[in-house]
Amino acid sequence: MPMIGQPAPQFSTQAVFDGGEIKNISLSDYKGKWTVLFFYPLDFTFVCPTELTQFREFLPDFAKANAVIVGASVDSVHSHKRWLRDDLGNLGYPLIADLTKRISKDFGVLLEDRGIATRGTFIIDPDQNIQYMGIHNTAVGRDAKEVLRVLQGLQSGELCGAGWKKGDQHVVTLK
Repeated sequence: MPMIGQPAPQFSTQAVFDGGEIKNISLSDYKGKWTVLFFYPLDFTFVCPTELTQFREFLPDFAKANAVIVGASVDSVHSHKRWLRDDLGNLGYPLIADLTKRISKDFGVLLEDRGIATRGTFIIDPDQNIQYMGIHNTAVGRDAKEVLRVLQGLQSGELCGAGWKKGDQHVVTLK
């Protein structure tokens, strides 16, 4: 399982991009940028579209922070393509197909008994080291605003207390 500060597991697979274009994708394609890689259980489910569309909503904010978003599940590129076409529309970021489940396993998010990934979020720095990871139950969606807040905190290079937001003082005081 990867750890904070260690190199992110490298991968190369197919992904669906806007317009339904299927292309090969590797983590190394994003070297030099902050990368938010998030795993979700399956296409055509109930909680997952709320996350994917919220990341789309905040995409301009991630772009301002020199960060790219990449989604991943164990579905095929054909499933992704249909889900985007029929339900979600263009997201502005790629969806990785992890049919072999190798990427999910390498990142430590594979629920082997169910054959799906749990909700895992990884913030990878421009040198491709993991700087944040959050893994939680499939029943509860993550909040893109919180992921953005953590990214901005990491980029500040300062100590950022709970609830810190970009523009706040970086002063942590204890009584």
